[in-house]
Amino acid sequence: MHIPDALAPAVAFEELLPGVLKGTHEFRGELTLIVDPADVERAVRFLRDTRGLIFNYLSDISAVDYFDPIKGYGDYGDRPARFGVSYHLYSLLYNRRIRLKTFVDEDVAIPTITTLWDGANWLEREIFDMMGIPFEGHPNLRRVLMPEDWEGHPHRRDYPLGYETIMFSFNADEINKHKPYAKD
Repeated sequence: MHIPDALAPAVAFEELLPGVLKGTHEFRGELTLIVDPADVERAVRFLRDTRGLIFNYLSDISAVDYFDPIKGYGDYGDRPARFGVSYHLYSLLYNRRIRLKTFVDEDVAIPTITTLWDGANWLEREIFDMMGIPFEGHPNLRRVLMPEDWEGHPHRRDYPLGYETIMFSFNADEINKHKPYAKD
């Protein structure tokens, strides 16, 4: 069996999908490709199906709430939106990993990749549930971890904590004076 030579992903993007790649970043030997949200499905399909790339395993999809966009974000350049969504892919054929990343603001939908990998279904639902990032075209986009009537998205940085202060021996008096039973 002849295995085609591995292609450099960033070079392949520039040659075969010009204009889609917005930036690259490498950390500890793992490459991150940055694309616009509208190009996610096209870029993932390209990484999965292109001879010499064959990133045929979806390891994970993750999201982070940066809260504020900033200019000049390290090696990435600008971080143009509040949320970052990363697709972690692995090539079984070439034994290498890649991360595809996009940035979105609140209520901006990303195209679903459930048409490419069935396993993306629960991953996208979890991101929707915890972060509130919608996935356009998802077959069943609803909460997966929180109750259906839950308000808000608990992994957002602006989500209220709503915790109760824990009493230790050194702060017992301070805690007790705020309790209803501590009043005369």
